[in-house]
Amino acid sequence: MSDPVTLRARSEAEAARFPALLARAEHLAGAVLLGAHGRRRAGAGDDFWQYRPAQMGDSRRAIDHRRSAMGDTEFVREREWQIAQSVMMWVDQGASMRFTSDPAHPEKIDRARLLGLALAILMQRGGERVGLTGTALPPRAGRAQVMALAEMFSRDDDADFAPPEHRAMIPHARAVFISDFMGEIDGVRTALTKAADRGVRGVLCHILDPSEEAFPFSGRTIFESVGGTLSHETLKANDLRDRYLERLAARKAELAALCQLTGWHYGVHHTDSTAQAGLLWLYGALDARGAAA
Repeated sequence: MSDPVTLRARSEAEAARFPALLARAEHLAGAVLLGAHGRRRAGAGDDFWQYRPAQMGDSRRAIDHRRSAMGDTEFVREREWQIAQSVMMWVDQGASMRFTSDPAHPEKIDRARLLGLALAILMQRGGERVGLTGTALPPRAGRAQVMALAEMFSRDDDADFAPPEHRAMIPHARAVFISDFMGEIDGVRTALTKAADRGVRGVLCHILDPSEEAFPFSGRTIFESVGGTLSHETLKANDLRDRYLERLAARKAELAALCQLTGWHYGVHHTDSTAQAGLLWLYGALDARGAAA
């Protein structure tokens, strides 16, 4: 257990991150402003969306006679779908996420938190209910929920690798997992399988530092986990390069195959690319009509 002084220092550090994270996420979400997510589809609602030609099975009461009178084709007046959906998020806050190879690049956790909160803001603006997977913060609408998410995202996990939280999955909801997925894949497989069993579809965003893709190491090198629980020293780091890249490629392929099997979308985001590009992809992929990565 941490001593009181250490615990207070960590609490103050987390509290200091909270307002800055919220301000950056608000700015990022404002730069995207693609409209109300998930609403642009036909369904129950009050606002007009579009006219479409009448099809077999349409009720006669659905025909818009004024529009149909303008030609020889009967048209149906469709309303915009306005039923709020639940979006559940898991942002990996394990120690492995607190890594960056270059001061010019953000830590993986910093980018993951920013993308997760900015996405939540866009969802909230679209009338969606947003929360965390598990039971700590169930999906709700409103500004207060965004503030609660910002506070939760500002907390660190002491474990090197944090498995996805898969409890309390809401049937037929949507979900977002953001992580470097460097730990055991069994936890990811369990979470996506349970999600699929409940009709939950979502997005898996794989966050990587550019050095984790390039492996630019040679000679004597000491590899240590951010949490300090793992360490490996080698005199010929370049000899490990091919094996490492093969394992990384295998992990990507396994994650992509798992997403394809469960109806999720898979994509990789690098911390040297812009946060706006990452948010645009997440925003589009979360839509049920979005194309797979």
